[in-house]
Parts: sequence; C-alpha cells; structure tokens
Amino acid sequence: MDRAVLVGAPTRDVSPRLAEEHLLELGRLTDTAGGRVTAMVRQRIDAPNPRTYIGEGKAEELREVVQEHEADLVIFDEELSPAQGKNLESITGVRVMDRPELILDIFATRARSSEARMQVELAQLEYLLPRLKRMWTHLSRTRGGIGLRGPGETQLETDRRLIGRRIADLRRKLQQVALARETQRKGREGLFRAALVGYTNAGKSSLLRALSGSDVLVEDRLFATLDSTTREIELTQGHTALLTDTVGFIRKLPHHLVASFRSTLEEAREADVLLHVVDASHPDREEQVEVVDSVLTDLDLHTRPQIMVWNKTDRLAPGELDALRERTRALDPRPAVFLSAHEPETLEQLRDTLTARLLARYAHLRLRLPLGAGDVLAVIHREGELLAQEVEDGELEVEARVPVALAGRLRQRPDVRVLNGA
Repeated sequence: MDRAVLVGAPTRDVSPRLAEEHLLELGRLTDTAGGRVTAMVRQRIDAPNPRTYIGEGKAEELREVVQEHEADLVIFDEELSPAQGKNLESITGVRVMDRPELILDIFATRARSSEARMQVELAQLEYLLPRLKRMWTHLSRTRGGIGLRGPGETQLETDRRLIGRRIADLRRKLQQVALARETQRKGREGLFRAALVGYTNAGKSSLLRALSGSDVLVEDRLFATLDSTTREIELTQGHTALLTDTVGFIRKLPHHLVASFRSTLEEAREADVLLHVVDASHPDREEQVEVVDSVLTDLDLHTRPQIMVWNKTDRLAPGELDALRERTRALDPRPAVFLSAHEPETLEQLRDTLTARLLARYAHLRLRLPLGAGDVLAVIHREGELLAQEVEDGELEVEARVPVALAGRLRQRPDVRVLNGA
C-alpha cells in the first residue's frame, strides 16, 4: 500500500472550511485508490508557482515531510503541468501525482465492462501523452511495439507514435459501441426513461436498487460503479419506466475522462428527465450541486428536464430538513423531492412525480373510427393504451391514452373523428 502525502494549495478566494473539505475528499480518493494518507501539507497561494505550483520554500518543506513519514507518493489536489510535476519529483525524490491522475487511476481499477475499460484507457493515454518525459513507460501490452523503431528514432518518439495509434484505435472502437447503444435506445422508443446523475457517493445506486428491487452494486465509496445500469421500475397507477444509473461526477473531473464517457452518458441525453441526486446530509451539498450542473453544461445536458432528488434525508434532523425544503424552494426553480433510499415510504413522492411526467407525454382521446380501421387500433396498442371501446351506430368508439405525437397524427386522419379536444 502506497504511503501518500497530500498537498492542498487553494487560492485565497476559497474559504478555509471548503479548502479543508477538498483535502479530506482527496484523502477519500486516495483510500479508494488503495493508498494510505500519512500526512497533509497545506498552503494558500495567490497564484500557482510556474515551477513547483506551491512556493519554493513550501516545496522544500514537502521534501522534509516526505522523508519524515517515509512516504513514497505525493498527491496534489490541483492539476499540475508536466514541468511542475517533473520539478516536484526532483525535489521530493518520490513520485508526484495530481488529482486528475488519481481519479483516472481509480477509474482504471473499477472499470468492469469492456466499454468502460476502453473509455478509461483512452482518457489515461490522452493525459499521459504530454507527460511522457516524466512518466516514460513502454506500452508492453501493445501488439507490434517491438521492431517499429526507425533509424534515429528515440524510444520516447516511438512511444508517442504507439500511443497516438492506440488512441485512434480506441476512438474508433468506442464509436462502434456508441452506434450499438443508439440501436439499443431505438428499441426502447416509446418507453418513459429517466437517468440518475449526481456527485459521486450521493446514493444513485442505492436509489436504483430501492426503486427497482434488483441487485445493484452499492458501496459507500467514491466511484463504486462506472458502468451505466438500466432497470425497469414500477411507478404509480400501473405505469413503468426505465431508470438508468450513470457514472458519478466530482470536482475537477479530468476533461479527458468526461470526453471519453460521452457515449455512456448518451443514456442521460436520451432520457425524458434527469434525476439530479444530491446527498442532503453533506456539508458541501450546494457546491456539489454546482459541480454537477457544471459537468452537465459541459456535456450539453443542462437543458434536459430535471428533478432534484435530495437523498439521505434520514441523516437530517426534522428542523434541518424543513430548512432545506424552504431554501430549495426559494433558490432553485427545479422541482424537488426529499427522500431516503433506505426508507421505502419516502420513495412514493418520486414515483408520483415520475408518473405525472409520464402522463404529461400522453393525450387522453375519445375517437370515432370505421369498423375496419384495424391499423389505428394496432398503433394505439403499440404506442399507447386502449382504455375502452364499443360499437355505436356502425362505428367504433374508442377511449385511449396515446403519446402527444400520435394524437397529432390521428387528428390529421380523415377517417378518424376526435370527440374531445381540438
């Protein structure tokens, strides 16, 4: 197990409490990655030092802390440039990582599906490429590495070329996966779909398990699951929906990783509504909401309809919950529900809210059809719900609930008379 010294160097506009919480979160990330935190070094800065990010004197202090605690790894909460990382390694004598690299390492160990593994590898290689001089390594598992070196080429240049080829290969394969996902989504057309998004460890997987009753991996750790999981859930009034759990977000999520996971997050793009899950008990819940909103904006998902789902309310005192309700209503225009995935009775409001969203997609029609209009009945059965039918005056009178788009098409048919509405 790596012994790690953590370094927090926030700018002065970050409050001391928030800066401390950021460093504690880095500690939880280190634990998730399998490391052990032996010490923490803090410095508030006006601007990053171009050579060492922190001040030169603080860098020397960091070296002494590393030696005192016999650490073999330093992890910065901020993103370092390749030059800053190289200089810090020369000063401390141990490997230096930054927050994005740590997150990439966690994703690499927790990726299960072939798609997730390809996405993480792509992000790691794109992160590695400008840092090869410091993180020089052979791609020993890349077929064809031996013998590719031309006359006069250095190993570094060879590795760059191999990484470039591997990146192109991964992008091509992920594009194929994206096309396959699109085909799967077309098969679900007409079904009401919701997607869970939120900060890591907000309880999305627990909520999916509670709503679906299925066996979904749940761990009280950051990034417990990376692969999107879709389950059918029961709503009220006999309706059902498809609910998809997506990868959790976090502060300073590496942009290479966000780009790589776009195909997975397409599930969220195709959803009828996003359930933005928030840990209501977290002291920095409002900052976490801002982080998720920012990532959704980066992914062009911020315009999708959202419902705020304040989870883990069982950890709040009644007065705290009332204050949260009032504050949310006053500051956030998005509809909100308050629940705990561990208290089944609190889930009913979410089921009711989703049912209302589902029904809003449908029109309630009474129609008069010729007796031979079997194609109309077939499309109602396929896309909507036939509520009642009877023969009257040689015609078929039908009551149905159908998607708004289908209602528009039926109104345009000359052989169909709509008895209610325009």
